Amino acid sequence: MGRDMDDSHIAVGSLSGAYGVQGEVRLKSFCAEPEAIADYLPLTTEGGRLFEQIVITGRTANALTARVSGITTKEEADALRGTLLLAERSRLPALPDDEYYHSDLIGLSVFDTGGTALGRVTAVHDHGAGDLLEIRPEGASATVLLPFTREAVPTVDLGTGRIVADPPEGLF
Repeated sequence: MGRDMDDSHIAVGSLSGAYGVQGEVRLKSFCAEPEAIADYLPLTTEGGRLFEQIVITGRTANALTARVSGITTKEEADALRGTLLLAERSRLPALPDDEYYHSDLIGLSVFDTGGTALGRVTAVHDHGAGDLLEIRPEGASATVLLPFTREAVPTVDLGTGRIVADPPEGLF
């Protein structure tokens, strides 16, 4: 979910297909505490489908298992694989000044400390060792991964839609 989409919703998870044959789903939570995804109901999809109830039933490797209202068969669960689950921003906790929802960063312009445009944030990745900003330089087909640390990204200004980066030598 990028900045050009509805800013009143934040992606809090995604459906990852069926778990078993009774309509349970594998559920990837983007929340700091994975089970908290059930605290932000109702959840919707980008297509407008509404899920009013989620009951967490367990855990698997890299996912939760759950019963989700409106999903009753393995086929329905598999058909929804990859579907983002969105919560109303107003239901989410306010963040400290130095923390951001990933969706707020996507689409921001990135400049170096001298004011030269480096590109736009196309995604934020978290592979366990810290967040990475995926940046597409203007006119380039390849992207660059920039560590989202205070040293490499000293300034994020959501108000102006700008990030000031101090990338390691030779990255761009």
